[in-house]
Amino acid sequence: MKGGRSRVNIHGHPPQVYGEKRHAAVSPFFLKGGIIMSELVLGSFAVLFALPMFLLAVATPAAKFAVSSSAFGDGKAIPTRHANKGVSGGQNISPPLSWANLPEGTKSLGLACIDWHPIANNWVHWLVINIAASAAGLSEGASRTKMLPAGAKELENTFRTTGWGGPQPPPGSGTHPYEFLLYALSVDTLNLPVKTNLASFNKAINSKVLATAKLVGTYER
Repeated sequence: MKGGRSRVNIHGHPPQVYGEKRHAAVSPFFLKGGIIMSELVLGSFAVLFALPMFLLAVATPAAKFAVSSSAFGDGKAIPTRHANKGVSGGQNISPPLSWANLPEGTKSLGLACIDWHPIANNWVHWLVINIAASAAGLSEGASRTKMLPAGAKELENTFRTTGWGGPQPPPGSGTHPYEFLLYALSVDTLNLPVKTNLASFNKAINSKVLATAKLVGTYER
């Protein structure tokens, strides 16, 4: 510096001293924007990670209320030992049943087994009410025995006997479908007499059914 005046280059700027590093000023707005951008990126990753889990939860339906038998498959023939004693080889042993995935709010279960063949004319083979919701099924041969769940009550079938009345279709009438209908009910008990027909049973459970599970067995002779 000479004469109190700063030296400038031809462009009017102070000369740069060798070795001096010039730093551009960083805008606070730029810093803030970078932070926001980082948060957005991290947030996007979090959403992408959570989205498949959410979609999986939405796409996975609740397990279906179902009834099955270890003696026969759905749509398959019922073994002869479960047929009525009027059938050759029939022992009138009630079939084993099991169920799962009761709907929320189930307080008891009702069971009906009906032959819907036109000749049978809605023949009732089994009606059971007041099965505890805690029961997981009925053992083979449980009908008319202490093997029934506590509190369960069997009603009269179309043979005019109480409990299970096995298949006994007329010879040559073709294949008969025996539909086991398990009803999840919103009440603890149904107050029905033993001599209750199908119409009265259906009327009693009307508006109390939360869900229905179905199993069909067949029989022919």
